[in-house]
Amino acid sequence: MLPLPALLALTTTVFLGCLTEVLPAGLLLGMSADLGVSPSATGQLVTVYAITAALTAIPLTTMTLRVSRKRLLLALIVGFLVTNLLIAVSSSYPLILAARVVSGALTGVMWSLVAGYAMRLAPPALIGRALAVAMSGTPIGFALGVPAGTALGELADWRWAFAAMALITVPLLVWVLVAVPALPGEPAGPTRPLAASRLPGMRPVLATVALFSLGHNVAYTYIGPVLAGMDVAGMLGAALLVFGCATVGGLVAVGAALDHRPRVVLMVCTGLTGAAIVLMGLSDGVHGLVLLAAALWGLAFGGAPTAFQAVTALIAGPTADAAQSLTIAAWNGAVAGGALVGGVLLPLGTSLLPWCAAFVVLLPLLFSRRVVLSAPADQCPTRR
Repeated sequence: MLPLPALLALTTTVFLGCLTEVLPAGLLLGMSADLGVSPSATGQLVTVYAITAALTAIPLTTMTLRVSRKRLLLALIVGFLVTNLLIAVSSSYPLILAARVVSGALTGVMWSLVAGYAMRLAPPALIGRALAVAMSGTPIGFALGVPAGTALGELADWRWAFAAMALITVPLLVWVLVAVPALPGEPAGPTRPLAASRLPGMRPVLATVALFSLGHNVAYTYIGPVLAGMDVAGMLGAALLVFGCATVGGLVAVGAALDHRPRVVLMVCTGLTGAAIVLMGLSDGVHGLVLLAAALWGLAFGGAPTAFQAVTALIAGPTADAAQSLTIAAWNGAVAGGALVGGVLLPLGTSLLPWCAAFVVLLPLLFSRRVVLSAPADQCPTRR
């Protein structure tokens, strides 16, 4: 059986990290007016977060590999408490930007930690499901957390949204202390991320992660302008809601199949995402097609990050925690890169974005056969 109380504590931690990363996008105008900076400058609070997570995931994960997993998890949660509370009470944009840098660093370590933690807590036959439960905090954050935080910011004040995230950490700390078993850090050995990158099959996986995230973010970051170019800008809210809700279904489907067919899961997530973005480009603003594309896109995207982390762990075996930092760095670097590439392409026409994004997402299918998606059972990251 799965240790659900412990896994759900990890789910809440992931939810907190996801919401911390993307919430400023939903509070953009209110934060901009209150802080006296442009909306573009406020948007950099998301960009700098992703860049920091990408740049620090590998070195900070390397530095903390020997630390007790539970002790590190508690330290990260306390870090989220302090940084979100600081943002909630501060009126200084530079100070808030600095807090976002620290939050990004915390998140880079958190993604690496939680994936390995969940897989080590589960029985070998249920590792994929355990990872899906822990990672469900991401689609829940997109589907429920961001709309709820945005609504709270509009009804009260954007600061209350960050204060609410800080308050979530208090019961979460107690929950982790009570329900999450203590696990040791990585044992001595070749656990450094750069060593893990040389494992057979790891580099194709990292390339797949980077291209998938890059293509997705080229389209998703600028979905508003894309819909406006089709004269259906009013559908943005509905499309994002459908996308967010579908991500939950995608994660459930991946969790059920990941333990048995990881290669198929990875290819389906990649192929379906590309197909959904193509459908969005072909929809010509037809409401039903736009919503269908959003649903398929969310379904594929919801399970993709979990599939990437599971495959990384299967390849890395006992060095899974270190290897996860490579996946996190590739993913978050591509988040920032996707926003940059999309911004460069946008002046050329919004109709161009879906096609370029789909092309980038589908590129990994050309070398998917090189990806090693199985490992001996004794190399899976179980309890230690």
